[in-house]
Amino acid sequence: MTAAFANLKVCIFDVFGTVVDWRGSLIEDLPALGRRHGLATDWTSFADEWRGLYQPQMARVRSGELPWTNIDELHKEAFAMLLAKRGLDHPGEAAAWEFTRLWHKLRPWPDSVGGIGRLKKKFVVATLSNGNVALLINMAKNAGIPWDHCFSGETFRHYKPDPDSYLGVVRSMYLEPAQVMLVAAHNNDLRAAQKCGLKTAFVHRPTEYGPHQKLDFAPDGDWDVVGQTIEDVATKLGC
Repeated sequence: MTAAFANLKVCIFDVFGTVVDWRGSLIEDLPALGRRHGLATDWTSFADEWRGLYQPQMARVRSGELPWTNIDELHKEAFAMLLAKRGLDHPGEAAAWEFTRLWHKLRPWPDSVGGIGRLKKKFVVATLSNGNVALLINMAKNAGIPWDHCFSGETFRHYKPDPDSYLGVVRSMYLEPAQVMLVAAHNNDLRAAQKCGLKTAFVHRPTEYGPHQKLDFAPDGDWDVVGQTIEDVATKLGC
């Protein structure tokens, strides 16, 4: 590990897309649950549209249109919106929660568990996700992700990229910003963290959005570390 990282104490991770394959997991799981509840549609495009409502839903909270609302509730509302858009009958509250909790069961990329485990030997490893705490804990249990802690937008009642989310981790850990590194596959997330003084690591996830990905296909900032995988980031940090 170089002198630039000698004081690094904590690695926090974006989760959706960086640690887990949200798209592949949903595309695999939605059809069977749809059949069980008598819903038929193009589940691949449904998964993409559901994720596409993620930022607009959080924007409603940031703008004050909605009071503080966690991601499970926003996902469930977006699910109902998509059903209506596609002319599908709503399967009821209990079933809507079944669909929403598919986000709790997202599978990790092949390098995630091993890479995070290596980093854990030297650093505190934790989430900093807009996903709510229950979602993150359930996902970790399902996937075997060895987090030390799950920080969430829910923890600080601020969704990324609000500075209070990144700096909330810094304050909670009694550290300076440069002692915390955000690991993410998304340039805008890293840019916001960097503006708060955090160290940054970009992880390539060139198929997060499917075979024709253009967004976040490559790093576009002066990040402290760039890795093809989380295992690669661990190597570059001396783990």
